[in-house]
Amino acid sequence: MPTSIPCGLSDDDLLAGVARLAGAERDATASLIAHLAELYRRRLHERAGYSSLFTFCTLALRLSDHEAYDRVKAAKVVQEYPAVLEMLAAGRVSLTTIRLLAPHLTPANHEELFASAAGMRKRQVQELVATRFPQPDVVSSVRRLPTPSGSFLPLPPPLVVPLSPGRYQVTFTATAEARARLELAQDLLRHAVPSGDPALIFARALDVLLEELVKQKYATVRMPRPSPGQACDSRHIPAEVKRAVFVRDRGRCSFLGPEGRACGERAFVEFHHVVPFGAGGPATERNIELRCRAHNSYEAAMFYGPPRRETSLRNDTRGPADASG
Repeated sequence: MPTSIPCGLSDDDLLAGVARLAGAERDATASLIAHLAELYRRRLHERAGYSSLFTFCTLALRLSDHEAYDRVKAAKVVQEYPAVLEMLAAGRVSLTTIRLLAPHLTPANHEELFASAAGMRKRQVQELVATRFPQPDVVSSVRRLPTPSGSFLPLPPPLVVPLSPGRYQVTFTATAEARARLELAQDLLRHAVPSGDPALIFARALDVLLEELVKQKYATVRMPRPSPGQACDSRHIPAEVKRAVFVRDRGRCSFLGPEGRACGERAFVEFHHVVPFGAGGPATERNIELRCRAHNSYEAAMFYGPPRRETSLRNDTRGPADASG
């Protein structure tokens, strides 16, 4: 069925359409899971020449490995607990939630577990599993990654996995230089950390790093230096205001949507004038809030209008946009 980008829809119709399509996708996914469960029960994938349901999904249905894995896992779960299908169609649980809970489900606990995980995101479900089914701490270790001769081994992504309440497994790849610095830190801290445990060294290093970052980012200066061609009192936000706002907003974007949902993004947050500077908004704690880069730009566009695209940069003498909104 041919589709096109719905440029002509109003904002309300576009939002309603997206919600309707998301609901239809959930219904279709739940229906597919139900059909796969029955197909698996009848072993039709084997009759069709596929050694596993996963292979059938990737080759016959052309699903990606990730899509196939989640759907196969869910199909096997609903064979035991069919009520999950209704929760999946209603959006109360996701395929990711089903996959994370699957190893821990029993006839005695499945209803309570799914009820507890309803509406949770992946990280929250991981925390739930770690609380209900705690794992022992992993042993601290530093080892060299295997590299096949003559080939390049891609670096695995960083990993943070909850193990038990308040305990996490943190995995990342370090360079040879970083390992050498770790060993030096271990030697220098033998009096305080005799075991040389990398987890304890890492925690101490983070304390020092965060203290230094806070000093650099929100340092108090007697007379802030103005930018070239800019008055010193133009958009400057005092360091004490920045510190107070950062603590108050907990380092997260505090943008609220029409339904009252807070953004909560922590990456690349910026200081935003609630009453814009161009409208006389002061740089006070009451008028400054944290915004992620996207919402800072969005609110600026809502107030000032979308930025103009100059046909020629040669005649553009404006300075760079201010990140404080």
